[in-house]
Amino acid sequence: MNRWQDRYTTLFGLLVLVAIVGQPVVSALGSLAAHAEPARIGPGLGLAAVAYAGYLALVRAVGPVALSAADASWRLLSPLPRRTVLGRTTAVMTAVAVLCGLALGVVLLSALGAPDHTLVRLAAALVLGLGATIGGMALGVMGQSSPAWDGWLQALTTASVAAAILLTVLGSGPGRTVLASVAGAPSWPAAALAAAVTAFLVRRAWREQPRVPARAIQAASVRTGRVTQAAVALDPGALTWAAEDAHWRGRTPGSKVWPVTGAWVLGWQELRRLGRRPVRVAVLGLSAGVPALAVMAGAPGLAAVLAFAGGLAAAVSATSGVRRDGDNPALLRLLAVGRRRALAVRAVPSALVSAAWLAAALGGMTAASGLTVAGGMTVASGMTIAGGMTVAGGMTAPSTLLATVWWLFGPACAPALAAAAERMALRRPVDHSMPVIDTPGGAIPTGPLLWAATGVDLAVLGIAPTLVAVAVQPADLLPWLAAQALTGLTVLGGHLWLRR
Repeated sequence: MNRWQDRYTTLFGLLVLVAIVGQPVVSALGSLAAHAEPARIGPGLGLAAVAYAGYLALVRAVGPVALSAADASWRLLSPLPRRTVLGRTTAVMTAVAVLCGLALGVVLLSALGAPDHTLVRLAAALVLGLGATIGGMALGVMGQSSPAWDGWLQALTTASVAAAILLTVLGSGPGRTVLASVAGAPSWPAAALAAAVTAFLVRRAWREQPRVPARAIQAASVRTGRVTQAAVALDPGALTWAAEDAHWRGRTPGSKVWPVTGAWVLGWQELRRLGRRPVRVAVLGLSAGVPALAVMAGAPGLAAVLAFAGGLAAAVSATSGVRRDGDNPALLRLLAVGRRRALAVRAVPSALVSAAWLAAALGGMTAASGLTVAGGMTVASGMTIAGGMTVAGGMTAPSTLLATVWWLFGPACAPALAAAAERMALRRPVDHSMPVIDTPGGAIPTGPLLWAATGVDLAVLGIAPTLVAVAVQPADLLPWLAAQALTGLTVLGGHLWLRR
């Protein structure tokens, strides 16, 4: 009886959810039924390719075949059929792949448009999205049982990144006509091919699932358990430490004489740690082009958020030493370096990385016409524009001239982002004993809220002049650049002064 009640409750909840979100979804899909702008087809598809590469990387990192701690310890090694043990995991993987596929299909439809036969193109886009995500999940399952299939999964991830770069180049040049013709071509052949390839991969994955080694499932289960523990305890720091320790476990880094001495060893240590992870550095460098993709796709607001969030993330990537000093102050005392001096030295690599990343991102946004002087206004002959450059002949000031100014905001923002990254690295675990705020939308625990805001608040305060400059697009950027440089240095100095 309870089983029928559970099914009825689930079905009723799904119907209510469809009734609530059905109308907004139909309205959003109806707005996509139009010709896509040729200039936005390439960047839109590039963003979809980047998202798909991230999906494949996440599938490979998670497992995807994983079990709970109890099932991985007992049921996995029992004589029970492997498919019976992995039944719930299979359902979860399918649900995740379907949801991600539907979202990817909507992104494809928004990029390609639906000039005719809206329902047919919508169905084709959804089939393409579902085929990509379900096929990627199947490749992940086979990759756990065979190194060869794991190589194919890595190759597909690399190909997705390369496709994003190629589509961006085509969308910004004479290849727009090619992309426009592709968007106007019939979509059902590609959907049929995607369905056939997906069916083949799913069939192979279904056959390979019982052959996945138990050690691979147990390793994935350990990673998933750590993620679950970090989510339940709201302590992502434990998860990042686990990933860092798992990477260096079993590795023996080479030893050579360092070119620095004294307190500067702390900064050089962070740079050496980054240099020993070239894949992470490469991914970090390639991600600097994502804001430019968002600009070219017609989302300048999203591009600005991605740019400054990425700059903060780049600064955080060089704060491993700060976190270790905060967790174990005895190690810092053994080095005979004061706390304030150590933080100042460790802020140097963080500022360098964030400056390079944000400068590249802002330069890319400028080249993509996302940042111009007053929307690309026309200036008179002899009029001086931002950067101290004089335009002759009454020509229109192109965005390429302004690239020499906007990218300077990256180094100007770097000190503030470095201070914010150190503040994030030194924050304590979430205090769940703090009070809960009752709001009309529900209860909000203040402990996780304050934990999440720690560091971000300092970043927003430190780069406030740049945020305002991006929003208002002033004609003269030099005063804003000077204000940002002064604000960034002041924020970093205040941060170091308070950390005694």
